[in-house]
Amino acid sequence: MHDRCSGCELKYERAPGYFLGSIYINYGVTAIVMTWAYVLFHFVLDIENRYVMPPILLFCLVFPAVFIRYARSFWLGLDCYFDTESFGLNEPDESHADGDQESTDPQPPAD
Repeated sequence: MHDRCSGCELKYERAPGYFLGSIYINYGVTAIVMTWAYVLFHFVLDIENRYVMPPILLFCLVFPAVFIRYARSFWLGLDCYFDTESFGLNEPDESHADGDQESTDPQPPAD
């Protein structure tokens, strides 16, 4: 994985362990797809377990390795959506945008 975006220079790894949440997304999607596939093949299509389980177990090994990049992208997108401040996506304050406003810093009294 690249350290930064080549288009906007956004740093991907925000902090150590930043993408830990994406593992939960990856696990959740894998578990949901696996469960639905098992229910569909075993109960709906009435296929025996000995024919259903090997492909599902293979799916559980291959899918997370392929899906991890999308889970990380989704995690980064969620963070960007809910924490716009740390990504610099907030609109600039209009009162200070033109630069002609006086400073709001406390000034010492004039003698």
